[in-house]
Amino acid sequence: MHDSEKGSVRDPVDALGALVESRLLAIVRASRVDIASHMVESLVRGNVRVIEVSLTTPDAEDTIARYRSDNSTAYILGAGTVLSADDARRAHSAGAAFVVTPALCPAIEVARELGMQVFAGAVTPTEVFEAHRRGATAVKLFPANWGGSGLLRQLRAPFPDISFVPVGGIDAASVADYLSAGATAVGVGSPLVGSGAARLDSVEIHRRLNEYRAAVADFGHDE
Repeated sequence: MHDSEKGSVRDPVDALGALVESRLLAIVRASRVDIASHMVESLVRGNVRVIEVSLTTPDAEDTIARYRSDNSTAYILGAGTVLSADDARRAHSAGAAFVVTPALCPAIEVARELGMQVFAGAVTPTEVFEAHRRGATAVKLFPANWGGSGLLRQLRAPFPDISFVPVGGIDAASVADYLSAGATAVGVGSPLVGSGAARLDSVEIHRRLNEYRAAVADFGHDE
């Protein structure tokens, strides 16, 4: 770690704890910064506890910094699609409380050194073990629809103490299957906020959000 980074380490914000309560990670990925900002604003107004902004979104750091500056205990903002050590540093500088990776990559160790929780992408037993060994706070089971809730159930057997957050192709109808199989929470992007190529109005986002909240109602409390 560089000396400049050592001075900027902060205590991890407990995004995982918030996910245990809310059961929902909302994922923002858009083709334009104004669409991304609209998504985040709609989710914040909908009282979503944990929000991820993908670094593939144009000016993602600006979006994170903008909403992070107004952040409170009401919601937690993080960065997604974090791959490299530089990505982790960019996310940290923008004020992200946590990072999400799509795979095992150098960002894991750097983000942990910088004081951020890490949800590391993995899909096989070997990858799950490696993510845990390298310090991941939880495993992002991705792509979740590759093996569905059955894969999660089988992975939970040898790894009962690892938290899993499945992401990829999860609609409201399949949420209960994943939570019943042992998921800590589910991560949802386009089925909740739209494809990211067009602006979905806030009323529709909130309607979809209510569907997901109804689906998680039996597995935890979402305020």
